[in-house]
Amino acid sequence: MVKWSRLSRLVGLIALLMWSLSIITPHILGASNNSIYVLHVEGPIVPAVADYLHRGISEAVDNGAQAIVVELDTPGGLVTSAQDIIQDFLASRIPIIVYVSPAGGWAGSAGAFITLAAHVAAMAPSTFIGAAHPVTMGGSTPGLPSPSQPGEGTTTSPVEEKMVNALASSIRSIAEQRHRNVNIAEDMVRKSVAKTDSEALELNIIEYRAENLQELLDKVNGRKVSLTGGLETTLNTKGATLVELKMSPIERFLQTISDPNIAYIMLSLAVLAIFVEISNPGIILPGVIGGIGLLTALYALGTLQANWTGIALILLAFGLLIADVFATSHGVLTVGGVVSLALGSLLLFPDSNIFRVNPWIIILVISIITAFFIFIVTAVVRTQRQPQTTGREGMIGMSAIARTPLEPTGEVFTHGELWQATIDEGKAEPGEEVIITKIEGLKLWVTKKKS
Repeated sequence: MVKWSRLSRLVGLIALLMWSLSIITPHILGASNNSIYVLHVEGPIVPAVADYLHRGISEAVDNGAQAIVVELDTPGGLVTSAQDIIQDFLASRIPIIVYVSPAGGWAGSAGAFITLAAHVAAMAPSTFIGAAHPVTMGGSTPGLPSPSQPGEGTTTSPVEEKMVNALASSIRSIAEQRHRNVNIAEDMVRKSVAKTDSEALELNIIEYRAENLQELLDKVNGRKVSLTGGLETTLNTKGATLVELKMSPIERFLQTISDPNIAYIMLSLAVLAIFVEISNPGIILPGVIGGIGLLTALYALGTLQANWTGIALILLAFGLLIADVFATSHGVLTVGGVVSLALGSLLLFPDSNIFRVNPWIIILVISIITAFFIFIVTAVVRTQRQPQTTGREGMIGMSAIARTPLEPTGEVFTHGELWQATIDEGKAEPGEEVIITKIEGLKLWVTKKKS
């Protein structure tokens, strides 16, 4: 019994050691990992981009990467998404390098905040950064100047002033924490100041200017970076292995539908599909596609903080257009629907210079939808005006064969039935063909068929 007890203790101790090693080993190996994760952000800053960067940082940390490079080219985006990214950058346990590229790219608006929040900031030639003055989204705070019209000499409301002050304080705090030019950073928000790559380097907005990623990695080699909690690390980028981390299919899909043009077209097509299902109950497929498309479009527009008045006007427009197909309004509902669709399209993003629907796409969609419903309404009216071809009314103009002499009254045979008939003039012999001109109760009025 004693030997068995000692043996069981030994086995338990070995199992405990193996379990401990399984936990410690990845961290030991990760500490010596010389990989650098490379992430790419192109386009507006939306929730899908924030999720992508969050996943990239987590994966790089878990795999023991020594640093992350974010290649950035954005006109700006949502403040909420930018705040999520900044929080991840400031709390990161490994250095994050933001590289504004390629040539012609920029870190505008929210992109300026993200660049300043990085541990190391760099730009490629012919790029620029700034113009971070807040832009109104969804018409909630109308009157804010756009990046092309700085706030100097412009009257702003208390709400607008609070927003500007809050963002100015935020970017000032970020710049101070990263030891960058605080005053220029604040001017980017208050005065929509923008700087080229050379100016940004000279004014201590960024630390490096590089032609390409490899040149940047050569320049940052040996740089000491301060991390969260007062920790300090030295970048060893020479000979580092670059790990490209791309967006997942879901992230790419969510970013794609977050394009205002895509969301607008998707909303229009979804409602048309629902109309097809309403017009032809039982097809099912258009209804399913339309329902999914409608909910997806509403999600995308909600993500982009679109003006809900604009969305409501667009939905009202389709309601009026569909109603005109089933109701006789002599085109009044169609005209109202077109006007509502135009107003709703223009009000989706009334004051935003970042998120807006291309005017040519609006004109194209309105033209196609208007032509489609005019064609449908015209076809319905034409059908209603056609003479009835079934029932008794449909017998008018049809031929019949006299079974008895019509002098002027007798019997005729038509549609497999015998009818009492009266000829309007003259007489008809049995077997002679006549034409039905009128029906009164169970009696037909006929006339001789002209030869």
